[in-house]
Amino acid sequence: MTEGKPLASWLRLTLAQGIAPAALRRLLGEFGLPENVVAAGRTQLARFLPLPAIDSLHSSTVAQAVEHALAWAALPNHAVVALGDADYPKLLLDTADPPPLLYCVGQVSRFGAPALAVVGSRNATPQGEENAERFSADFSAAGLTIVSGLALGIDAAAHRGGLAGPGSTIAVLGTGIDRVYPPRHRPLAQRIASEGLLVSEFPLGTPARRENFPRRNRIISGLAQGCLVIEAALSSGSLITARAAAEQGREVFAVPGSIHSPLAKGCHALIKSGAKLVETAEDVLVELTAFRPQTQNGARERARNPAPGAQSPDAPLLAHLGFDPVDFETLRTRTGWPAQQLSAALLRLELAGALVVLPGARFQRRT
Repeated sequence: MTEGKPLASWLRLTLAQGIAPAALRRLLGEFGLPENVVAAGRTQLARFLPLPAIDSLHSSTVAQAVEHALAWAALPNHAVVALGDADYPKLLLDTADPPPLLYCVGQVSRFGAPALAVVGSRNATPQGEENAERFSADFSAAGLTIVSGLALGIDAAAHRGGLAGPGSTIAVLGTGIDRVYPPRHRPLAQRIASEGLLVSEFPLGTPARRENFPRRNRIISGLAQGCLVIEAALSSGSLITARAAAEQGREVFAVPGSIHSPLAKGCHALIKSGAKLVETAEDVLVELTAFRPQTQNGARERARNPAPGAQSPDAPLLAHLGFDPVDFETLRTRTGWPAQQLSAALLRLELAGALVVLPGARFQRRT
């Protein structure tokens, strides 16, 4: 991790208005070290930067922001990792647009671990969230660090699964690292900071802005050897992450779903375009040829175990449920059972964890 004057120079260059990452890389190519750029004269810098950017670089506003960031970085468990640092993630360094700085809270050593990005819909179904948490727990048990974006739905479930095993998890934020978005994930973020790693390329205090989240997605995919998408509509931001993964030369995986579900259409589109179809965690583990887990017993054991309730007296009802959401009257027609008998069986299966009740009084089997 960069310290002292080099870090202050890195911060000044990234906090100044009007210096894009591409321009910063050109400056470093010309002047070498960041402190050389900061010390350069206006005439020299004018070959690469507009005058307002040069004024910003040496402004008191930026100087105050640098001092604030240095004080933040000095706190326990905090770090700012710069391009060229030994701690900078090697996979991310090989991407087309690596961020100059990464603000970190937690275990920076996680950057050196094999990782898998797990992403999907914010408006996930209970089944989708269960799949994300279960798969991520299996991957974490096998030694993979789970990378996701701390969003609602699939992201949060993936982080919970990652925290359940030794692989743990990395959360890449679309805000400044001192902000938590959505706010309801503050307890989850605190746990990740303690047991995993929080990461952001955005300066301290940066609020949630729509345009920052697609930029965040390239880091999610860039930190990992592969990207698994679980539930995504055709307009989902998760497809941006999957596209970035493919462009970065990563493996792309997708979990299929019902042909009637809008949240399956994005995954189906990925599979049609060459993503690997995933039914079990082991489908991913065997494809990551650069990663050799010490054990895959957890994934194999889960793959062998039947769904909850499969051996119960109400198991025949599961066949009538199928795997798509279905309403009560349709189930009465399929089974021919009286309403009271069907209601009791549905309740038992729900309590056993074999099905979930969806909005609109519909029922869906858990796989």
